[in-house]
Amino acid sequence: MADTVLYEVSDGLATITLNRPEAMNALNVETKVALREAARSAADDDAVRAVLLTAAGDRAFCVGQDLKEHIGLLVSDRETGSGQTMSTVREHYNPIVRALAGMTKPVVAGVNGVAAGAGFGFALAADYRVVADTASFNTSFAGVALTADSGVSWTLPRVVGPGRATDLLLFPRSIKAQEAYELGIAGRVVPASELRAEAEKVARALAEGPTLAYAALKEAVAYGLSHSLEETLEKEDELQTRAGSSEDHGIAVQAFVNKEKPKYLGR
Repeated sequence: MADTVLYEVSDGLATITLNRPEAMNALNVETKVALREAARSAADDDAVRAVLLTAAGDRAFCVGQDLKEHIGLLVSDRETGSGQTMSTVREHYNPIVRALAGMTKPVVAGVNGVAAGAGFGFALAADYRVVADTASFNTSFAGVALTADSGVSWTLPRVVGPGRATDLLLFPRSIKAQEAYELGIAGRVVPASELRAEAEKVARALAEGPTLAYAALKEAVAYGLSHSLEETLEKEDELQTRAGSSEDHGIAVQAFVNKEKPKYLGR
């Protein structure tokens, strides 16, 4: 895996770190490929029970597409007629978002700085966002004459509502940490110096939790957003039956009776 993305698994927690701080963690092709493979590895590894997605440096989480590389690729496309530049959505962004949003384990984004464009999209693909008080978000797409990608047209309306999402997409601007909290984009805002420790604390707590229950909760929320009440009640019945048969449920009930803290196995 390229060193533009670092990947580490420890005690059930996979930590994925974007590692181009000198370029504000902009997404060149090498970084996109490495991030795609890291996200897929975390999703497929049964030993991983939670994921922390964060970034190196203190200026940016990820400013989206590396425009310096992008403009060179656009020139090459014009000269060759290959039209390969925009295939990055299909080849990189979509698989990354599918892996982050679709994995059956919780994903925490530790947002240490600017999250713009696809960087914003990847943060939104996480289940929970711990945000530094110096961080900000920006849709950015319309500012470079592009439409939304990296799942933003799906995730952002579900977080802030369709009207506010349309406003933020049509009129890109910097959304500071406190406003992000008020909009529901940030789950919690902490001093920048405490961001990494707090994000890891949250992610590790989830890694030690009832993994199958978390997976069912993610599935229930996603299902309920696009189905009727009656259909959702049926889905809840199905998922609760599944969760109730897990070892972790038995552990939780016994721990409650014994007034002990449960030690979940993730199964």
